[in-house]
Amino acid sequence: MKKFGLLIIGVIAAITILSSLGALLGLAISAAILFAGIHYYLKSNSTFSKVVWAFVAITGLLTSTANIPGFIGLAAIAILWFIVRKWNGSEDYSNSFFAPKKDDPFTNFENQWNELTK
Repeated sequence: MKKFGLLIIGVIAAITILSSLGALLGLAISAAILFAGIHYYLKSNSTFSKVVWAFVAITGLLTSTANIPGFIGLAAIAILWFIVRKWNGSEDYSNSFFAPKKDDPFTNFENQWNELTK
């Protein structure tokens, strides 16, 4: 029953991703415009070019924040990624932000000792 629920949520997330491909492309383009504006703003020397590149960066920021379907597509991609990880049974989050904290003092001591002896 658990796999069936994951399958249903995965299918819904996949349909959401496919229906928002255009919005995701628009979000990627506006993020590239924002990046280019910030990059060239930092490299420019004259005041006029700083104003122009700041305007380009603000335009990219406004178009990317106004693209709500693109953010919904990004959320669907994240959900589908978690579902695939859960489906494959890879519960190993040792290299992840979501790594569980181990409170065993002996394990922590061994890890610190291994770091010191390297």
